[in-house]
Amino acid sequence: MLSLTAQNDQSGRLSNGFSRRSLLNIGTLAAMGTAGGWSLPSLLRAEESAGKKKNPKSVIMIYLVGGPPHQDMFDLKPEAPKEFAGPWKPIATNVPGMEICEAFPKLATMGDKLTIIRSLVGNQADHDAVQVFNGRDPKKPKPSGGWPQFGSMVSNVLGSAAPTAPPFVSLCYPCTHGPYNEPGPGFLGTSHAPFRPMGPTKEDMVLNGVSLERLADRKSLLKSVDQLRRDIDATMTMTGMDTFTEQAMGLLTSSRLAEALDLSKEDPAVVARYGTGNPKIFIDANGAPRVPQSLLVARRLIEAGVRVVTLNYSKWDWHGGTNAEGRANNSIFVREQEDFPVFDQCVSALIEDLHQRGLSDDCAVVIWGEFGRTPKISNIVGRDHWPQVNCALMAGGGMRHGQVIGATDRIAGEAIARPVTFGEVYATLFHHLGVRVEQTTILDNNGRPQYLVEDSGKIMPELV
Repeated sequence: MLSLTAQNDQSGRLSNGFSRRSLLNIGTLAAMGTAGGWSLPSLLRAEESAGKKKNPKSVIMIYLVGGPPHQDMFDLKPEAPKEFAGPWKPIATNVPGMEICEAFPKLATMGDKLTIIRSLVGNQADHDAVQVFNGRDPKKPKPSGGWPQFGSMVSNVLGSAAPTAPPFVSLCYPCTHGPYNEPGPGFLGTSHAPFRPMGPTKEDMVLNGVSLERLADRKSLLKSVDQLRRDIDATMTMTGMDTFTEQAMGLLTSSRLAEALDLSKEDPAVVARYGTGNPKIFIDANGAPRVPQSLLVARRLIEAGVRVVTLNYSKWDWHGGTNAEGRANNSIFVREQEDFPVFDQCVSALIEDLHQRGLSDDCAVVIWGEFGRTPKISNIVGRDHWPQVNCALMAGGGMRHGQVIGATDRIAGEAIARPVTFGEVYATLFHHLGVRVEQTTILDNNGRPQYLVEDSGKIMPELV
């Protein structure tokens, strides 16, 4: 382990307490998930010899907490009676025949980079994030310990893509309504739990004893690292080391993960393009904050080598009542007027950013909630829970986009063409990551092999 404290070795000791011997052994940090304990330099050598790409395949999953209204966003029915249609009008995208809500003008300009799934079926009826994060109905039987979520399965099957990044990072804020939270690693155990840098779980941000706060304290941390580098330069200790050992030294004396979480490192124009929100305001008290910058952090983490990033965004359980600031309005549509423009800005920024930075083939994006909303507007001017059909938005991953998959009836109440299951979406995401779901299993607590997705989980041929 790289330590920034003095050592007791008196032989050949550098001025900050590092011995040349300990420095040469600095790459013996055991690889995450590697039983053989490879050194970091040997991992880097193996990576190059295997011809790995700079950007590993990855997934960003955005959970719209509480269930978004599909018929007000991506499946509008302007010809339906007004008690079903609502006030929004559809607008054309840059793909002929593809229409979305008029509140999403930025997304409309990039319809060719999007896939809209209008026929997601098999939704459970309650507020429960489980199905969003692992694709399985929480009311069905499950093995001891529970089903692991997607990122935990990826961690188990693929491990880390980079020595300096965990395989799975969760940017989800902890919600006071328990069912809104991620289900966790299930029977895979805590070794495959997500790395959580958000909210009160910042205590997880400890890397070899260095907290996030210390990583942010450039005066103290960088002083130690800079001193180490000056000693290396002065004593020529690195002379004779191969390229991989030198690269390992560079990785270990940097804080790539911490920097990915630090938006002060980002171009202010890019931050402005995404928009910002207050992470301390939890929408309706028990939802997630409306924080557009989480999408930007997700992209930065992907660039840092993380395979899976999950985040929760705002609260979409609109039955009427009050708006985000607690003012009475009795209308779902007032809340939509608040949320839709912010959503349009940050999601379009993410998709645009992935394409501009050459990440769109490597990083897949999926955006969804736990169910749809009732076709008929209720007497409190809202839409209630509707498990019969749901929608999802997908982008990136080198998939075939610029299309709508599935269709609903004239009031957006039932799927009438190409029903899609959660398992199919997950099978497609695993396929993107290079995992064959029909062959890959994970062992539960009783040693029984379990498939990654349910039996209905077949790769979506429309996308691959």
